[in-house]
Amino acid sequence: MDYKNQVAQAVAAVVPELDEATILSKIEVPKDSTMGDFAFPTFLLAKERHMAPNQIAATVAEAIDATNFKAVQAAGPYVNFFLNQLTFGTDVLQTVLMNQDFGHNTDGEAGHVTIDMSSPNIAKPMSMGHLRSTVIGNSLAEISKANGYQPIKINHLGDWGTQFGKLMSAYKRWGSEDEVKADPINTLVKYYVRFHEEAKENPALDDEGRAWFKKLEDGDEEARQLWSWFREESLKEFMELYETLDIEFDSFNGEAFYNDKMDGVIDTLKEKGLLIESQGAQVVDLEKYNLNVAMIQRTDGATLYMTRDLAAAIFRKKNYNFVKSLYVVGGEQREHFMQLKAVLKEMGYEWSDDVEHIPFGLITVDGKKLSTRSGRIILLKDVLKDSVDLALQQINEKNPTLGNKELVAHEVGTGAVVFHDLMNERIGNFDFKLEKVVRFEGDTGPYVQYANARAQSILRKAGNPELDMSNLVIDDENVWETEKLLADFGDVVRRAWRDREPSVIAKYALNLSRTFNKYYANSKILAEDEQLNARLALVTAVSQVLTESLRLLGVKAPKEM
Repeated sequence: MDYKNQVAQAVAAVVPELDEATILSKIEVPKDSTMGDFAFPTFLLAKERHMAPNQIAATVAEAIDATNFKAVQAAGPYVNFFLNQLTFGTDVLQTVLMNQDFGHNTDGEAGHVTIDMSSPNIAKPMSMGHLRSTVIGNSLAEISKANGYQPIKINHLGDWGTQFGKLMSAYKRWGSEDEVKADPINTLVKYYVRFHEEAKENPALDDEGRAWFKKLEDGDEEARQLWSWFREESLKEFMELYETLDIEFDSFNGEAFYNDKMDGVIDTLKEKGLLIESQGAQVVDLEKYNLNVAMIQRTDGATLYMTRDLAAAIFRKKNYNFVKSLYVVGGEQREHFMQLKAVLKEMGYEWSDDVEHIPFGLITVDGKKLSTRSGRIILLKDVLKDSVDLALQQINEKNPTLGNKELVAHEVGTGAVVFHDLMNERIGNFDFKLEKVVRFEGDTGPYVQYANARAQSILRKAGNPELDMSNLVIDDENVWETEKLLADFGDVVRRAWRDREPSVIAKYALNLSRTFNKYYANSKILAEDEQLNARLALVTAVSQVLTESLRLLGVKAPKEM
């Protein structure tokens, strides 16, 4: 069903100056389908042939064997190819319906891909700021699997570092055990925010916080007990949220897991002569990479994020033998990961080239950045609850007799928040407005879910008949754009992985939903005629591809809404 290759072969037969692979890479899809289904630009032949591109296009179009095409025409500097719609449509439907894994490929050859994602800090609630890493990482895991890889999802919990020393200091100064037990996370956050407010007037508090962290690193019993308590209470809340989002992990090894693995990193750096002293701290000079020094140990001997990330990268390569190691972490950490790769490269690890930072932009609310430190927190669990409530409200208005409306509201409400995040290009910032996210119309997750539910409703009305795979011709111009989009799904899945960009899938799903709804509005799908079977096959194929598109994003596809 690779019509693009057919076009490339037809052009290659009459354009000896270019090899087929080059021609294939240059073929375009016109934005306006009246200009054809594929187009070959002739600009790159102008120098060789000493002719104007429009003259070359006319010559090439006339020379091409058009037997397998509806038409081949020159239009300015382009050679436009029109496909035989009836043959194409039949081919597409057979391919989709006879392959439950339609759109998948085996490019990855079962190679392991570690994905460092979500990674909230213990003793803090998961806010909207944690949503992006969690859902982008989860979607990339599913997309990698569709491209033949084996993803390993790692929740690298922020369960170590100076912030816990600060929290311990705050707890010892102002804390109450009963208050923490009554409402663990919110109480600990209150202490943390107060610490930073008071540290502005009393900088000695920061030294006290660092001293508590050093105690923790040195195995002080009281510090360890407080740390274990904070971690346990946090994980309970995190797991509830992951269950709501239906996201699982292969590892919860956080920063603390690497405590006994950092000495080996420091020893290796020393052996290779990479550690130098700078103002009492131990650093690696990265001037040749045009980067600031990477700090490995503070003056008091305490380790840093870099030390733990080096230990984690080496551990993951040894234990998972990854072909790619992705870090789904905000764009503000770009330099940290450039330093991480550079230090690994200096240590002699060639696989450092397989380490990738997957940056993303910020979610703002009313244009303002969210921050735990300043107390500007919007809790993720509250947003998801409100989203589900809004979904239920709309279901009660549109379909009050729906039998399992609470389950559907959960799938629509949580799916709306996830889809909205992934619909936006990963690197961009966006402002979050819940009322727009949960609408059943427009560029939203519920709109795609509703298109799929509509397809399922049509099939139920038809009695879910067994399809005749030998009768799939639809002679209706309204179906053409939908059939072409179905055929594109495999390329979309490849492109989403290549660009590490879930929004490619989300935008495709919106586009397929729009074209299907337009077809539904202009054609009588359930008309009793000889093409009914083929139309039901199309509806089945659309539902199959929409369901898989949503699944790749981590969104459910309810059959009724």
